[in-house]
Amino acid sequence: MSLETTCNEFARVLQGVKARKRYFFFRTIDPAATPHVFRHGQEHIMLGSNNYLGLANHPKVVEAAINALREYGTGVCSSRILTGTTSLHTRLERKLAEFKGMEDSIVFTTGFMTMMGTVTALTGPDDVIISDEMNHASIIDGCRLSKAETRVFRHRDLAHLEEVLAGCHPEVQKLVVTDGVFSMRGSIADLPGIKELTDRYDATLMVDDAHGTGVLGETGRGTLEHFGMEGEVDLICGTFSKTFGAVGGFTAANREVVDYLRHNSRPFLFSASSPPSVMASVLASLEIIEQEPERLIRLRRNTDFLKNGLIDLGFDVMDTLTPIIPILIGDDERTFQIVGQLEELGVITNAVVPPAVPAEASLIRVSVMADLSRSDLVKALELFEMVGRKVLVS
Repeated sequence: MSLETTCNEFARVLQGVKARKRYFFFRTIDPAATPHVFRHGQEHIMLGSNNYLGLANHPKVVEAAINALREYGTGVCSSRILTGTTSLHTRLERKLAEFKGMEDSIVFTTGFMTMMGTVTALTGPDDVIISDEMNHASIIDGCRLSKAETRVFRHRDLAHLEEVLAGCHPEVQKLVVTDGVFSMRGSIADLPGIKELTDRYDATLMVDDAHGTGVLGETGRGTLEHFGMEGEVDLICGTFSKTFGAVGGFTAANREVVDYLRHNSRPFLFSASSPPSVMASVLASLEIIEQEPERLIRLRRNTDFLKNGLIDLGFDVMDTLTPIIPILIGDDERTFQIVGQLEELGVITNAVVPPAVPAEASLIRVSVMADLSRSDLVKALELFEMVGRKVLVS
């Protein structure tokens, strides 16, 4: 089949999906990460953004970015290894290492590059990567590009993980990779159990804490703080595009590993450096997380209120301790109907269907923000009840 035929066939399928009003992707939303957003001139309550603590719009974060733009301009026009490293980049790397309880960290231009660039730099054809089946696509692509043997263990299944580890040759280098918080379901990896197994089988442990950083733990330092395990894993990664309200990512580890990544990770070496304004905004976000703990308290109160309200309405809310609330619907058609009708009434949510989730497991992914008001959440619950009765009961 030619490229033209492939693209034309996809275009026909896409046109049919849009004609049935079952396409809820690439929506134009302004602004995109505030409690109230606008689409086609209509105001909506935003329940689909990962701006968990509201830092993307915090005045101090915005001011830090503006000041950096005035001083540094819009970009550095170089890779980090040549002339693309400013004092803001190095300050942020030191601060992130401190925040995560590690010796050093490296900043990547995107979160996807972080995971892919870390996995590919640290593993090769003679190694084995052991990955949770629900890990993020950036980890999956890193495994593929590394050319290492990749073995997948069932989601959060420690018995299966041990079986896979036991089946590896004792002398082979083994890298176990897991999300800290899984993005579709909000479930948390059993890091104490995984750590015990990686120690027993002499494997390296790498955790992607994209959705845990700023959300879990007493002070929001992430999944490791949640379990009291700070400094106990080999590599901890994260992104700036969730709690920190920007774009980019980082890997924190001991100094030797970070230095190795700086000189061997191709996505890091051969990509343009992040704009200094982004570095400044993330530095400001880190300060706010430490100085305004009430934001985390509000986030958790909002999450509990909305989750319990959905449960009271009879929705199948999967177990989660995070601001990601997955509402299991089951089939694609009803998932799209609910998301579409909610949007028409003024609530933005996200439809998650296969292949992002297994067949028969389509869900509505709700994301909670600290800046949502109680009246926002009450209104959203009223609309969920109205639409739920129409689609699921009638």
